[in-house]
Amino acid sequence: MAGAIAGAVAATLLLLLLALASAGAAAGEGRRLHTLFSVECGDYFDWQAVGLLHSLRKAGQPGGVTRLLSCATDQLSSYRGLRIGHTLQVPSYSRHPRTGDWYPAINKPAGVVHWLEHSPEADNVDWVVILDADQIVRGPIIPWELGAEKGNPVAAYYGYLKGCDNILAQLHTAHPEFCDKVGGILVMHIDDLRALAPLWLSKTEEVRQDKSHWSTNITGDIYGMGWISEMYGYSFGAAEVGLRHKINDDIMIYPGYTPRIGMEPLILHYGLPFKVGNWSFSKLEHHEDGIVYDCNRLFPPPPFPREVEAMEPDQNVKRGLYLSIECMNTLNEGLLLHHTSVGCPKPQWSKYLSFLKSKRFSELTKPKYWSSPKVENKVTVQHVASPKSRHPKIHTLFSTECSSYFDWQTVGLMHSFRLSGQPGNITRLLSCTDEEVKNYKGHDLAPTHYVPSMNRNPLTGDWYPAINKPAAVLHWINHVQTDAEFIVILDADMIMRGPITPWEYGAKRGHPVSTPYEYLIGCDNILAKIHTRNPSACDKVGGVIIMHIDDLRRFAMLWLHKSEEVRADKEHYATNITGDVYASGWISEMYGYSFAAAELNLRHIIKSDILIYPGYVPLPGAKYKVFHYGLRFGVGDWSFDKADWRNTDMVNKCWAKFPEPPDPSSITKDDKNARERDLLSIECGRALNKALYLHHKRRNCPRLSTTTGNISKKIEEFSTTNKLERVTQLDEIGRNSETMDVTAQQAVERATDTGSRAHRSRRLARSSKMWIIAIWAISVLVFLLVISMFFSDRRRSVSRSRASRSQKAHI
Repeated sequence: MAGAIAGAVAATLLLLLLALASAGAAAGEGRRLHTLFSVECGDYFDWQAVGLLHSLRKAGQPGGVTRLLSCATDQLSSYRGLRIGHTLQVPSYSRHPRTGDWYPAINKPAGVVHWLEHSPEADNVDWVVILDADQIVRGPIIPWELGAEKGNPVAAYYGYLKGCDNILAQLHTAHPEFCDKVGGILVMHIDDLRALAPLWLSKTEEVRQDKSHWSTNITGDIYGMGWISEMYGYSFGAAEVGLRHKINDDIMIYPGYTPRIGMEPLILHYGLPFKVGNWSFSKLEHHEDGIVYDCNRLFPPPPFPREVEAMEPDQNVKRGLYLSIECMNTLNEGLLLHHTSVGCPKPQWSKYLSFLKSKRFSELTKPKYWSSPKVENKVTVQHVASPKSRHPKIHTLFSTECSSYFDWQTVGLMHSFRLSGQPGNITRLLSCTDEEVKNYKGHDLAPTHYVPSMNRNPLTGDWYPAINKPAAVLHWINHVQTDAEFIVILDADMIMRGPITPWEYGAKRGHPVSTPYEYLIGCDNILAKIHTRNPSACDKVGGVIIMHIDDLRRFAMLWLHKSEEVRADKEHYATNITGDVYASGWISEMYGYSFAAAELNLRHIIKSDILIYPGYVPLPGAKYKVFHYGLRFGVGDWSFDKADWRNTDMVNKCWAKFPEPPDPSSITKDDKNARERDLLSIECGRALNKALYLHHKRRNCPRLSTTTGNISKKIEEFSTTNKLERVTQLDEIGRNSETMDVTAQQAVERATDTGSRAHRSRRLARSSKMWIIAIWAISVLVFLLVISMFFSDRRRSVSRSRASRSQKAHI
């Protein structure tokens, strides 16, 4: 009887379980979800993967997650990260098998195609979320909650993909009208992905090969190097199959940006450098960082929330700062948990670790849920700011020539531009002769517009390179179509510290913004009366210019003509008329600018807190946006003068850098003004060296440790080069002035001294290594001798023992 009752109960429970499973299957039908992200074999992607996987777990993302790992065969044997998350190994397509083109970004569509063809997961999924490795997820990404439908994927807005609106889309898709500017996060039905993926891959190859349309004004790629071909491959592939995206501009944000009021982004995309107070982070600085494999090592911690609270009065800007520190804290938390999972010892207590484990941090980073109403319509939805809050588009220009002197300045300015948060694109106006262009090596240093060189006046033969600046701006205006409303014009010898925007400084049509150049005394004397009909409107300005595009179109030609006019007026070169200490007419271009602006009655808004020369005492409370290192500056025994490096190739010689400035902690002056002055000078010097370091790293210069064997040769080359440069400098400078001769002599002596110091340090290093090897060899010999003696004694003892036993046996 008891057995029958037990059987009946078991049967009832079984039926109940089957019913629940059936109901669950029916409820979840069509809602099976899977998340993908693509990486390559390397430390750089490993720490990003650890951060993303941790954030997905923390956010409660439903469904499975697969890391698509693209590796070449020879990479796998030394790769350390095979156990990071659930992984599908994908053949690497970084190197094109036919053309040899190196383009790792193509691994993303190639990896998705491979997953669809070879993974059984793809046969048991209804919806797919595709992310980038450099993202932190703050809450579950649910397709149906975001409004995704079959035929209508959801994606983030990538407004800089201007190729959707021009000839690029017309060339690469039969339906340019369907081209959506999207990326970052892709949420789509599996059937849509199956239709799209092969075209995503083929269109990426197609755009990548179209080098004639890589330029910034066509693609929006600030490097003009075809790096975002994969993004266009996606948009053009989606247009081909008729997918119309529901575009969401609020689901994702870059740390450092300010979120829209009332919106709670689900994804933090740390693809760009960002900062909070004096703390900053750039993923590119950790390109070869093995932090995943260094027990208990984390990224430098950001400020604590209570510190952020005191930084910014604007609540929404403050919310953006909180998102920035949340991004880094979640990444560090992921690293901490990963280290624990692989058996690392318990880390030492610290205030920061205590915070990461606190209830406060857990509350701040609990999962966020999408609260925006679903988008029901099937047409593209783009969030556009209201006219009152819309900022005008900006484009930044700077002028250079084909020389190593301008190349290292370009590297410094471009690095600072990327860190500054400057809106819009940037273009280098490169003035070169045809022969110079053929031999020039720095084409890839910046997005570039090529301009004929005006160094030598074709009529008079006058040599005046400074005139290339107005000539290049005029050429750009006449040959490039731009939708920018304001143009920011800088010099190459500048380092940006923050964004320079017309809305911050009040620039408007008829009223450009610039910085004071008080030494332009010609605005107050006969020079202005000769060269402009409106001398009272002559403003003593220069350095940084923010001008409305309509004003620049009227102004550029006159700027060039007035520069030529003042340059030809040699009778008024005197210092007491121009303020030019060399009385050589060198600043004619600056007067050309001021006089042309006066002719058109452009009245400048003059701002003293935009630009500072390193070495000058800063104004109290000024937050300068630009360093202009046009003059020699120094701190203690260290100094820097750009003229000392006129003939030194800092860009093409691996790991070349300027003498390091002092450590900021060594500045202990009681005079607050002097201390702030020196700290700014150090910041400028360090920024230049950091830019050069990252440039050499991007160029795949050999690691410093691998060059030890060739160091003597390098030093000899360095010394020989500097000797040649010294002869060249002395020959050229001797024709100008004895003062500059002394400066060049000092520069060469410093360079030679640097080389000899390096040689001595390497010799000492080799000597130390020889001593270490010798001591190690002696230790091994002593150890072997002791072991040999030990075993010899054992053998003799055993022999005696056997002999003794033998004698006893015979007695």
